[in-house]
Amino acid sequence: MKQILLPAALIALISAPLSAQEAGEEDSGPSLMERGAELFWEGLRQEMAPALEDLQGMMEEIGPSMAAFLAEMGPALAEIAREVKDWSAYELPEVLPNGDIIIRKKPKDNAPEEKDKGEEEGVTEI
Repeated sequence: MKQILLPAALIALISAPLSAQEAGEEDSGPSLMERGAELFWEGLRQEMAPALEDLQGMMEEIGPSMAAFLAEMGPALAEIAREVKDWSAYELPEVLPNGDIIIRKKPKDNAPEEKDKGEEEGVTEI
């Protein structure tokens, strides 16, 4: 028991000044991790600034036409969204040459294959 108690007491005595020193460092300013995170986000903002400016310019160009589209088609799209229970049961939309948009339902994997009329009635050809 003394063998365990002595090292534990020594560790407690040694770590007390370390924790006080760490507490003093925390009050003096941001930690290395905080400064690193700040530098990372600042660099990311500088790198993304041109792309965000381009995106803003594009939105200024297409914004009015997009607003008109949503005003006209929004209610119809909302109605379709209410009726469709599982979007994963449909293929990706296909735009035809005449401008029509088709959204096909995916084929069911477990659907029985169509049989010839003769096979259904039990008649075989000779």
